[in-house]
Amino acid sequence: MTQEAYVEHIRKYLDPKTVASLAGLGLQARTVVEGYLSGMHRSPYHGVSVEFVQHREYVPGDDIRHVDWKVWSRTDKYYLKQYEEETNLRAYFWLDCSESMSYSSGPISKFQYARLVVAALSYLVLQQQDSAGLVLFDESVRQYVRASNQPSHIKQLLHVLESAEPSGKTKLGTCFHELAERLEGRSLVIVVSDFFGDVDDILSGVQHLRHKRHDVIAMQIVDGAEVDFPFRDSTLFEGMEELPDVLTDPRALRAAYQREFHGFLRRLERGCRSRGVDYVLIRTDSLLDKALSAYLAARNRRLQRR
Repeated sequence: MTQEAYVEHIRKYLDPKTVASLAGLGLQARTVVEGYLSGMHRSPYHGVSVEFVQHREYVPGDDIRHVDWKVWSRTDKYYLKQYEEETNLRAYFWLDCSESMSYSSGPISKFQYARLVVAALSYLVLQQQDSAGLVLFDESVRQYVRASNQPSHIKQLLHVLESAEPSGKTKLGTCFHELAERLEGRSLVIVVSDFFGDVDDILSGVQHLRHKRHDVIAMQIVDGAEVDFPFRDSTLFEGMEELPDVLTDPRALRAAYQREFHGFLRRLERGCRSRGVDYVLIRTDSLLDKALSAYLAARNRRLQRR
């Protein structure tokens, strides 16, 4: 098989409809990771973080490689540099399980797509021997799985993901505040959600996470119909998260709807970026290779420039 033919073969399995038809999240995640992401580039999630904390006086027997010779030249005393060392990255995936995530205008819902994103990236993180944890939330935290780098941990993560169903209302800001206080140490937090809610409230929670020095990625999952609003005939729009159903003529609403929706997307993106948060918008009708690998490659390039 030629390289071109191989790429086309793999792309066929990265179509959301095809991947969704595979049996089990484990197989789906492995297909995405091994089929396209794995080996494509060194993961931007991997690495040792070593950060200087303080000095302490030298004691006979200490490793002289850690002596700060600049301090010695000024004080004529020996001091060692001490570091906070994180040999293993902790990535926590936060999955929105509120009712609005169940929406679908095609073969795969926002929740199914988001769940696959979390499964694939968790698989990737554990494959490179970093730690992955999982949080399910709606208006409060449903389930909290601590991060681990054990290879068998993927079974627990996938079991929790497969058991989850979207329901109820959401309060993203409240959950973010709670989890910001709950996480131990600095972590990489990947929030996978449609982020439907009050933008100021959401950004307040995001700011709390950044204040705690967590690295945050906001992956906003939207259905193509939510963006394009392709409806033409009289339509009954089903209310979610305790909102009422609405029967209306979409043509009379299209311009105002799109103005409001795209304004919402811009406010969220600008608010995230101004707080040092990575933001990526992912449509459920997009190919998974473009949704994941293009973003990871771009993030990798940004990290290498630092």
